[in-house]
Parts: sequence; structure tokens; C-alpha cells
Amino acid sequence: MARPATLEDIEALESQPLESHNLPSSTYEAIKRTASSYPNYTALDFFLQAADYKNSVHVTYKEFLEKIHQAANLFHSLGIRPGDCVSYILPNLPQTYYTLFGGEAAGIAGPINPLLEPHVLADIMKASETKVLVTITPFPNTDIWEKVYQIADDVPTLETILQIDIAGYLGGIKKLAVNLMRLGKNKKDLRARVLEFDKEMARQPTDRLVSGRQIEPDEIASYFHTGGTTGTPKLAMHTHRNEVFDGWTVSRVIDTQPGDKTLLGLPLFHNYGAIAIGVHSFLSGAGIVMGTPSGYRGEEFIPNFWKILEHFDVTIFGAVPTLYTSLLNVPVDADISKVELTTCGAAPLAVELAKQFQKHAGIKILEGYGLTEGTSVNAINPPAGEAKIGSIGLRLPYQEMGIAKFEDGHFIGLANPEEAGIVVIRGPNVFPGYKEEFHNTGVFLDAEDGQGPWLNTGDMGRMDEDGYFWLTGRKKELIIRGGHNIDPKQIEEPLHEHPAVALCASIGRPDARVGEMPVAYVQLKDGATATEDELLTFARENIGERAAVPKRIYIVPEIPLTAVGKIFKPALTREQIKEVFENTMNALDGVVSSECVVTGDKRLGNVAAITVQAEAGADKEAVEQAIRQALGSYTVNYQLTVS
Repeated sequence: MARPATLEDIEALESQPLESHNLPSSTYEAIKRTASSYPNYTALDFFLQAADYKNSVHVTYKEFLEKIHQAANLFHSLGIRPGDCVSYILPNLPQTYYTLFGGEAAGIAGPINPLLEPHVLADIMKASETKVLVTITPFPNTDIWEKVYQIADDVPTLETILQIDIAGYLGGIKKLAVNLMRLGKNKKDLRARVLEFDKEMARQPTDRLVSGRQIEPDEIASYFHTGGTTGTPKLAMHTHRNEVFDGWTVSRVIDTQPGDKTLLGLPLFHNYGAIAIGVHSFLSGAGIVMGTPSGYRGEEFIPNFWKILEHFDVTIFGAVPTLYTSLLNVPVDADISKVELTTCGAAPLAVELAKQFQKHAGIKILEGYGLTEGTSVNAINPPAGEAKIGSIGLRLPYQEMGIAKFEDGHFIGLANPEEAGIVVIRGPNVFPGYKEEFHNTGVFLDAEDGQGPWLNTGDMGRMDEDGYFWLTGRKKELIIRGGHNIDPKQIEEPLHEHPAVALCASIGRPDARVGEMPVAYVQLKDGATATEDELLTFARENIGERAAVPKRIYIVPEIPLTAVGKIFKPALTREQIKEVFENTMNALDGVVSSECVVTGDKRLGNVAAITVQAEAGADKEAVEQAIRQALGSYTVNYQLTVS
């Protein structure tokens, strides 16, 4: 079937009942079907080092299914049953996928971000009641095992730790050096037994699930942690139906074919890499090229990027805006004619950045949108239709999406085209809720139409006449740093524990490279003293995630409040936009001075009205062009006057 190019095409596809497409009942069944149809096709190619990308490990679909059988059977032998959690704290390895889908076949998989601080890792495992943890042995340039070793005894349900030895992908002197590095490390016994993952897997049958489990679509497949990392972690539950449907509906829009190749450089603790790329590819019979344990951040990955695409005949890759920024500085030194498109999500994409990259590489960028609570992807610009740069595209087939209207705080229905409101979705990819019920307050909106509740995404936006959605802001106030979601509470709650802090507010500062950087405003208690450097040091010591440590802390006499006494963050956000824009423009040649006034617009979000005074005799058109190029890396709307 042809790719849908318009909303009308999506609606035509939906004229066939979803049941007629005979979707697999689980992620395990999906991979089993693909392995049966395409046993010798590539499932995975993995290279440990980007500079040595030609030396890769190759896994066929037949072998991939065998590994998932072995992983699931290993977990079953360790006492995992449906409802029990297998967590993993891992970089990107073939074993990470085996753990994810083997965990879902035996029980529930729990991906965890290895970059989190140790006490946060422990909190997530406690919340998910982890029985088995898969992680790595000590390895150079990573502290994953050191973190796990520090907190393993703090997780009361943890019975078994399975270690993966990354050095197994090395040879000769390099492997010996890693083994020597480990001598004498972490000799104290842990309460949980520690076993070798690959060694234990090798003992398991490859041809079946020993448990004989028949997985139902509405059984829980995974817990993806999201939101803040203080207090009880928010664990978003995904069903097998959620993950299978989301992967399938993405494949219908992208029209992924058996034998296509997808480059994976995004982490597998996040739903983008696990589902949008993983489930989507494995449902379609496409192969995944796993580039280094650190993904795109791996040493020498970016300099070799185009050659990697050529070598593996990559047809599609997914990324976040920071990757496109980095690639603008890398000449296209390879034949990338097989690359059909790239998808961008997780953070807003600046219009100018998209234009520059498409000109630089000749590859079409399709911006999309998704959230963990919607499983992964919920909207995307159609490959076969118009890609409206700056929009998040059309809704996916068989998933509803709209703009909610509220009156006196109550949901009253959906808005008309071009009316602003809150983005809402419902459909088979909407999660059943968070594991802890108290987190579900306000998450769902009762439509009272017999079709089920809407998921309140917390994102503000509008839909145009063609059905394309445009985001205008985030009511839920997330700071998105390079595709990494940071809840302001991760910053505010620890800073409030400082004895001198009376009020604290954290927001995102526009950043040309990563989209937003976290900053914090602090109002001190009467009579208290503290410096910005002192508060930054306190933040580094007490915030549970390094990416969330604010770039700067502003000590102010008063933090702006609303009439009812709530912190008014829009005023702080506009102050940051003003500061960043004026600093950017004043650094340009030919600019004498600039003034930026930022206001809110219901339809467009924040809008900056910019007035620039050019030097006498300067070419005003050239000055204006330089300003537009400099500001094009930001996602804030602006109006420019040069005099």
C-alpha cells in the first residue's frame, strides 16, 4: 500500500478496521513472525568503535529470535514471571535488545537511564520492584558498574544481577588491558547473586519459550521512567498492544520494507530507540545498525557518519536536533544516495537548522512528535506528502489527535483549526497509566462520547486546515536539552533544600546547539546570603541527573508571582529569550544596538519583536541576513526591523 501523503489518505486507510491488519499480539510474536518470514535478513549490525565500523557483529533474524528465546528463558529460570520486572542499566549493545524483548517475553522490561545518579537508579528499581538487573562489568570511560555496585543492596526485591562483558567485543591486547584494569575492583560481596549474562544465556534453549507463555495484548510489556527524579519515580506502563501498534503505524507512514536499514544512535533506555526504531524496524523486517555503545556520542562517530551510512546501505536514521547541528560541520564524503529520509523528534527543530541540513546533505528531514505516555511516536510529517518545516506533521493512522478547549479549567471539547489549546491524543498507543495510581491525576480527560478518555499531553499547540499540528509551548514546563527531558522539579526541589533559598524556579534558556539549557532563578530568605557559585556547587552535589544541573543560577530580589501567589514562569522565560537574542545580535558585525521585547501569543507561543540599529553606512540587507541566520538556530518566533 502507498504511503499516506495527506490527512485524507490517513482517513482512507482507516476505512479498513484495525483488526483487519492482523497485528501481532505481543512484541515477541512480532519478532517471531518476522524471523519466520525473513530468517536470513539482517536484524542487527553492531560495531564497538566508530573508527572501526567495518569490523561489525552481524545478527540475522533467525539468530535474533534465538537470542530472545535464550534471554527470556534465562529470566524465567531466575524466577521472572508475568508481572515481574527485569530492569537494565546498559549502553547500546545487541544484548540490550535481547534484554528488552526477552524481558517482555518473560515478564516486564524496565529500561533505566545509566546517566542518572546512583540514588535515583535505586529509587526507580524500588518503584518497579526489580527482581533481575542486567548491567555491565567495569569498562573504561563508563561508571555504570560502580553506580550499580554502590546501590544494589538498597533494592530489597533485587535477587540477581547479570553482567555483560563489553570486552568480549574486543580482541588481543585491548581485551587484556580491560581485564587488568578490573583487578581488585569491587570485591565486597553483594546481597544479590552476580552472574555472567552471556554465559548463562548460552545454557538456555534457542527454539522456544520454556515457559510456554501466551502473551495477551493488554499485558504490561515495559516500564519507562519519565518525569521528575525526586520523590516516587513515574513509571509509564506500556502494554504489548501499545508497543506493537505504535511500531506498526509508524511503519505504515514511513513504508519501511524488509531489508531496509535503520541507523540507531539513540539510547535504548528511551522509547525513541527502543520502540520508534526498534519495534518499528523489527515488525517490518528492516535491519538496525547499532553504532557504538554510546550511540552518536561515541568517539569518532560524527567524523565517520557519512561513511557509516554508505558502508551499511542505511536508508533511514532517527536523530535529535543536536546531531544535525554537529553534522553541518562534517563534509559529505561518501555516497549516501540510499538514504531516503531522516526523522527528528524529542526536541523542537529550528526551521533554519532544518533548511541548512537539507541543503548540506540533500536528505529530507521529517519532524515528528511523541511522548512516553503515547508509547513513542504520535505524529510525523508524511514522507509522501508535504513536509511543513516547523510543524510536527499529521497524526498517525488509527490514532486520534486534537486540540482541547477548556472553560473554567474543565475540558469542553476539541478546538477548530487554527485555535490554540492543549494537544490531546487517544488510540491503541496511549498507555494505561503510571504504575503508581496517584501519578495519574489529571492525565486523562473524559470525553463523554463513549470512545474513551483523551490523554492530556500538557503540550500547547494548534492544528491547521490541512490537519498538521504545530506546537506553541509546553504547559507541563519540561526543559528539553538535546532531546533529553528535564522536569524543572529535578532542579527546584533540591535547591529548595539549601538553607538560604526561599523560592526557586527553573526554566529553559534558548540554546543554539541543544535547544534549551536549564537555568534557575532563586529568591533568598530574608537576611540570608549566598552566591551564585555556592548555589551551583550545591546543585551539582544534590541534583540527581548531571544534565539537569543548571547552566547558571540567577539570584533575584523577587521571583514574579501570579495574582494567586504562583510562580509566573512565562516572565522568566521571556527574560531569557530577550537576553539570548540581544547577546546574539550585539555580537554581529554591523550592529550598533538591539532591543528585544518578548510577548505571548495564543497561536504562536512566545514572539520576539526585535529592533536593530545598524552601523552608519552598513548594508542593512546584509545585516538583516546575518541576524536571521544567527537567530535561525532557535525555535522562538520573531519579527525583525533593521534601521
